[in-house]
Amino acid sequence: MEGEQEAETRTRTRTRRAILDAAVAVLSKNSGASLSDVAAAAGVGRTTIHRYYPERSDLLAAISRDSLDKIDTATLRARLDEGTATEALDRLCQEYFELGEILTLLFNEPALMQGPEWEVETESDRTVLRLVERGHAEGSIDPEMPPEWVQNLLWGLLYIAWEHARASGAPRHTALALCLRSLAKSIAPPAQPGSSRVRV
Repeated sequence: MEGEQEAETRTRTRTRRAILDAAVAVLSKNSGASLSDVAAAAGVGRTTIHRYYPERSDLLAAISRDSLDKIDTATLRARLDEGTATEALDRLCQEYFELGEILTLLFNEPALMQGPEWEVETESDRTVLRLVERGHAEGSIDPEMPPEWVQNLLWGLLYIAWEHARASGAPRHTALALCLRSLAKSIAPPAQPGSSRVRV
């Protein structure tokens, strides 16, 4: 009996994951897509979606919470305490870039970020802000650029990169390279008089 319950729990977890992933993929391309469209993409029936998420608002709330979890996981994977601040910021940019669909959906549907969980500073936020402060101390990030500005700059450049890849058909690695280059040039400290700036 216990084994059957565990198997059922794993099945429900996989189904829930499939629905969320399909919803993000569908809604990031068409925010007006129906639950039937999401069900088809997930390979389940509409009644199955309603069993997990009775209302469309329930599905959107689940996507919102899942987005925060994915951002937290990506932030941890970036190992922000290793190497220089700019090296860590590059890794963070690359990890966040992989969340393109879900973050594009958040940018295009800001209502998804209006829940109470979005109103508080997360540990990921604090970790990124501390990273920028470390860059200030190291001299690798322009001290005139506040941590919050650099964080918002990162999100803005990521959105531009995702849209560039989507609209122009540019390879993902090209869009990411442009994002990294733009970020590096934007946050580099000003060259001191009489010194030559290292080309980024």
